[in-house]
Amino acid sequence: MKIAAVSNDGITISQHFGRAPYYEVVEVEDGAIVRRERRDKLGHAQFGAGPHHAHAPGERHGLDPASQGRHAQMLDAIRDCDFLLARGMGAGAYESARRAGIRPIVTDEPTIELAVRRVLDGTIEDHVERLH
Repeated sequence: MKIAAVSNDGITISQHFGRAPYYEVVEVEDGAIVRRERRDKLGHAQFGAGPHHAHAPGERHGLDPASQGRHAQMLDAIRDCDFLLARGMGAGAYESARRAGIRPIVTDEPTIELAVRRVLDGTIEDHVERLH
């Protein structure tokens, strides 16, 4: 099993999916972490100059077709992963991950190590109320 976490430093889980520059990918076998790998992640730095769909107050972010296309590009680096951990993300990114067969989880766990342990023992909570 592979678990990706968005990160700025390889230790903590980023507060914002779109702004994080990396995925820290943890591979697990028989309940133990056997490998870690940092992968570059596309995000706001690459797409910031492009057109963005304006959404009405209260409308969830990133559900328009252009945003979905950007999210698909952002997810290309982790298509082999089973889970995606973030501490915050837009509803569109969450839905794009889900459609790609990657289970997104918006967690309150600050570190990758602790969040991975909670995925493995089944106690991680998905805080979908934090989607924007």
